[in-house]
Amino acid sequence: MFIDLFFTFFISFAFLFLMRKVARIIGLVDKPSGRKHHSGNVPLVGGISICITIIHYIYSHPGIINHANLFMVSIAILTLIGALDDRFDLSVKVRMGIQALVSFGMIYFAEAELTSLGNLFGFGEVQLGIMGTLVTIIAVLGCINAFNMVDGIDGLLGGLSVVTFGSIGLLLSGVGEQSLSYLCLLLVVCMFPYILMNLGLIGRERKVFMGDAGSMLIGFTVIWLLIGASQNEGSPMIRPVTALWLIAVPLMDMVAIMIRRIKQGKSPFKPDREHLHHICQRLGFSSIQTLLFICTIAAIFASVGVIGEVFDFPEFIMLYGFMFVFIVYLVLLMNYCEIMNYVRKKLDLPKKSYSSM
Repeated sequence: MFIDLFFTFFISFAFLFLMRKVARIIGLVDKPSGRKHHSGNVPLVGGISICITIIHYIYSHPGIINHANLFMVSIAILTLIGALDDRFDLSVKVRMGIQALVSFGMIYFAEAELTSLGNLFGFGEVQLGIMGTLVTIIAVLGCINAFNMVDGIDGLLGGLSVVTFGSIGLLLSGVGEQSLSYLCLLLVVCMFPYILMNLGLIGRERKVFMGDAGSMLIGFTVIWLLIGASQNEGSPMIRPVTALWLIAVPLMDMVAIMIRRIKQGKSPFKPDREHLHHICQRLGFSSIQTLLFICTIAAIFASVGVIGEVFDFPEFIMLYGFMFVFIVYLVLLMNYCEIMNYVRKKLDLPKKSYSSM
């Protein structure tokens, strides 16, 4: 197993170095702009390299995941669309239309569909019936775009992905689903070369970004695994409510940002600098401090989900707990400027006005 993981790590690294050169030739680079404060043109190849590595492994080990061919085709399509978006800036409608079509393909060919939400409210199992297809498509779009929106500082998407895949793998291993658990471990191993290069730990000149190709790949893979684990007949491997805790930070950040944008009369998909990582930096955190803080919060939330699943906490308690945490998060996000100005005033700290950008 260790040899297998080592070669996966090496192959992921090799594809990153290869695709960096290709990206510069075809112009697949991220250039500094008003919202992007990095220096130089950075290749957007993290997602492409991880996709190639995963497809290579699954193709040579087809039994590791059900409907392997469909999964490989799906992530290849999403990675391609993401790369085209990185290069040519596709419209939101085009991106979401392709994501919806891939979602429908997953439902139709793999029969991977949300049919039950579990005993969410304590009054019996919530069956979706004819709404299952629509809810599934919304869930896929939501997960893909949650991971897309959270990709704003070096290492963050990679770190949150490690937390999520690691948590899913741990739960699957606990119920004896060794193949999918091992796939989650492989995804984590594939992520480390990207994280090292993204953080510039092996040279700033070798820096790479994940790009929309990577966030689409990661978001879709997460929801594929969660639907497969939570909707199997009989006793689910992971209860649906647990999934909320495993992707809590990307999910809460996306929903809160959309609510805020709509409240301000803006499009919910219009980019801005109001995400959690932007706020942390505005409050004086460095990029590394922000990365460690958010990943720690994500790990705590994921731990709640894992513990709740292992010890079989009532689903309605896990749901209401998540809703409470989200409401607190939303209130803090909506009012962080006033809160920080008030705290500084009460503590008699040097005056500094916090305002949203």
